[in-house]
Amino acid sequence: MRYYFAKTLTADFATALERTTEALQRAGFGIITEIDVKETLKNKIGVEFRNYRILGACNPKLAYEALEIEDKVGTMLPCNVVVQDIGGGRVEVAAIDPVASMQAIDNPRLRDAATIVQGKLKRVIEGL
Repeated sequence: MRYYFAKTLTADFATALERTTEALQRAGFGIITEIDVKETLKNKIGVEFRNYRILGACNPKLAYEALEIEDKVGTMLPCNVVVQDIGGGRVEVAAIDPVASMQAIDNPRLRDAATIVQGKLKRVIEGL
C-alpha cells in the first residue's frame, strides 16, 4: 500500500503552492504549520536544497472526531502535504494517505474516520 497520493503540476513553485493551499481550504482544511525545508536546511546545516514545503493540513471537525476516538492520534496529526520543485517547470504535490498511516492503530472507528479524510485529500490532489 502506498502511503501517499501525488500529482505533478506544470507550474512554478509559488503558483503550485498557492493552488494547493486554496484547494485544501476549499476542502475544509486549514494550514496550521508550514515548514520551508529549503530555508531550514540552508540556515541549520548550510546546504542548498530545492524548493520544498511541508504543509500541515488540518480539518478541525475531523481532527476533533479522531481525537475523541483515540486520544494519542495527535502524534500523527496534522496531515502533511508536500509541495516540491522537481525541475523542468514541474512541481509535485503529495499528501499522506491517512488510512495507511493509521494502520498502526488497531481501532476500526479510527480507520473509518481516516477513510473520510483520505477521500477529501485524494480529491484535493486529483483536482489540482
